[in-house]
Parts: sequence; structure tokens; C-alpha cells
Amino acid sequence: MIPTMHSATARLKASVRDIPDFPQPGIIFKDITPILQDGQLFRLAITIFSERYQRKNIEQIVAIDARGFLFASALAYVLGIGLSLVRKKGKLPYKTVQTAYDLEYGSNTVEMHIDSIKKGQRVLIVDDVLATGGTMKAAMDLVGQLGGEVVEVAFFAEIEFLQGREKLGKVPVFSAMKF
Repeated sequence: MIPTMHSATARLKASVRDIPDFPQPGIIFKDITPILQDGQLFRLAITIFSERYQRKNIEQIVAIDARGFLFASALAYVLGIGLSLVRKKGKLPYKTVQTAYDLEYGSNTVEMHIDSIKKGQRVLIVDDVLATGGTMKAAMDLVGQLGGEVVEVAFFAEIEFLQGREKLGKVPVFSAMKF
């Protein structure tokens, strides 16, 4: 059990560092690696997620390439449910569905295996940071193509001024912390 959501979030937020001009000039990158490097902080982050989702009847977690894998895999393990991957085009070995999207500094295509979600399956999609929302919207589209039901989308952190939440429609959005 975490002491209070506010104190837990404050501890985590204080450990995120800003990296200016990465991956290109004008971007301030929110670096979460200090949290991942500290076992107690990483455990605290996963506890925040697990306490939220342990009673929501989630049947599958979808993880977004690449840092979303870190949070989603640990959460899937704690909840005892399966994990499906959304990866950049060309990284998955089996038959896939794919979609293109725009992000804050370019565009990309992501894909999922065609058998990674069952029709009607209740899905939580997890990523590290909500910025413009393009990657998450693409992941939601892939889950929809496969017949899954997106119950909620979850992020470790949200950069509010980029208004990515608006791109996600009516699906519930959870962010452990906001910048």
C-alpha cells in the first residue's frame, strides 16, 4: 500500500529530469530513467498502477514501444494477465495490422500481431508519456481493428500543454503524474 497518492506522485515527479533539445531542438524531454534505475521508485510507480487496475476486470495489457513496455510488463506480471505489444513497423515477426500516425517531432507506423487481442477482450493500453497523443491514438486504432475494447489508457506521465488527451476521444485516461 502506498502512503498517499500525493506523496508518492511527488516523490516520483521529483526524480524525473528534463533534457533540453532532445531528440531535437525545442523539445524538452522528460527523462524517467532515474526512476527505473531506483528499485524502490520503480516499485512505487508500478504500485500506483496496480492499485488502480487490480479490480477493473482488465483481460489484456497492450504495451507501446519502447518505454511503455517497461511499465506495462511489470503491471501485467503483478496483475497476472497477458501482455501484447505495439511496435514500430517491421519489428514483429508474425502477421500484423498496422496504422500510421503523427507525433510531436515526425511521423511513424506501428503494428500489432493479428492474434494479440481477442474480439471483445477488455484492454488497458499503457505508455510512459502522453505528449501529443498520436502514438496512443494509433494503438487504440489497432486494438479496435482487432476487435478489442479499450477500457482505459494509462501513462506514467502527461505533458498537459501538448493537449494529447484531446486526441484520445472519450476513453478514460489515467496519468500517474502531470507536467
